[in-house]
Amino acid sequence: MRDPTEFGYARPSDGAYIGYRIDGDGPIDIVHQPDWPGNIDLDWESRLSRTWLEGLVSFGRVITHDHRGVGLSSRDVPIPTLETRVADLLCVLDTVGVQRPVLAGFLSSGAVNVLAAATNPGLARALVWAEPWARYAWAEDYPWGTAWEALDDELGHLSSWGTLEYGTWFLQDQAATGNTQPDASPQDTARQSRNACTPDVARELSKMWFETDVRGILASVQTPTLLLVHGGRPESARHAEYLVGLMPNAELAIMPGEGWTERELPAWLDEIRRFIGVERPATGLDTILSSVLFTDLVDSTAHQASLGDRAWKDLIERHHGLVRAALERWRGREIDTAGDGFYATFDGPARAVRCAQEIVERVRTLGIELRAGVHTGECHVIDGKVGGIAVTIGARIMATSGASEIRVSQTVRDLVAGSGLSFEDAGEHELKGVPDRWRLYRVLD
Repeated sequence: MRDPTEFGYARPSDGAYIGYRIDGDGPIDIVHQPDWPGNIDLDWESRLSRTWLEGLVSFGRVITHDHRGVGLSSRDVPIPTLETRVADLLCVLDTVGVQRPVLAGFLSSGAVNVLAAATNPGLARALVWAEPWARYAWAEDYPWGTAWEALDDELGHLSSWGTLEYGTWFLQDQAATGNTQPDASPQDTARQSRNACTPDVARELSKMWFETDVRGILASVQTPTLLLVHGGRPESARHAEYLVGLMPNAELAIMPGEGWTERELPAWLDEIRRFIGVERPATGLDTILSSVLFTDLVDSTAHQASLGDRAWKDLIERHHGLVRAALERWRGREIDTAGDGFYATFDGPARAVRCAQEIVERVRTLGIELRAGVHTGECHVIDGKVGGIAVTIGARIMATSGASEIRVSQTVRDLVAGSGLSFEDAGEHELKGVPDRWRLYRVLD
């Protein structure tokens, strides 16, 4: 968990405690409110949430707070109305000393921000509302809403709030809407919900949101507003177009994808940066399209035990010599060596695969076998070192391979057409720590 730059409590006039945290020291204050009950001490534990917050911190000072009734704020208090949440928000801004912030929110939390902006003209420099919903429930003049019958179903699941049963249901429900949380488990989700609030509070907040409708105030919001929606959700896009028509200074950005994934978040963050007018700083970070190769010896522990330390050391040195000779022949660049594995990059995927084939064949002469994985993607180059999600994908592909097997991503297969390389479908796989499922291919001799 990341330590905040600052933590404190704001004290509204009724004496409640509103816990807040500050991350970063960027030139623009971004007040971020999540959609569902949480705990600001746990926000950085989820990789999806962490990726989002790290993006915001890269160009702003990010202020988050738990609204009353949940998380680190006073819990033994009445469920807060929108009006109360706006008052508490203003108290946090005053306590921290924030002036002209960007108010950012998801789904229902955006309703708090539009009410704050409508009732306090000039308060914010901009609003950012991701997947905006002016109301949640269906109505004759609001066909995008959720059927009231769904409320009973949701309330039924919220009865198990904080338990493993709830954690399992929540992740399944998120996956069904395209929102992947690769590092989340039912156990972690249950723990996070327990640290957010009690089941009765979760149920009351859900019912309150079903009954809320802020359409009537949208025409009064003069603050420049960015609405962000997933293009893969046609109904959501049509709904956002309806909201743009109600808000005099709103702009709609239709983003790729249909759910929240790490792969999509950078595009959303870039759109926010553009809208609020923050220039991308020079960070020494560069990107390059690269093909990454990972290799790893199979059953190395057993081999080491049977050979003994001296013979194993000699074998590893011979293995390293064969791998490095192949890398030089196929113009690969050795990036790292960890024990009996290699990580290298190439400027072409075909060369990476050919190099892997040579390595697999040559190490067999030593009486050992290895597995290999190849992926091509955009990599980050920092101080001469290559990293990023594409590198992680390459390592995870290698981990799915068997003895003397080379597996590649579909990107690699698509890029080497005409090279004479042949492949066999190895099916779809979940790659540890990587969003979505990946179609992999086995390299044939």
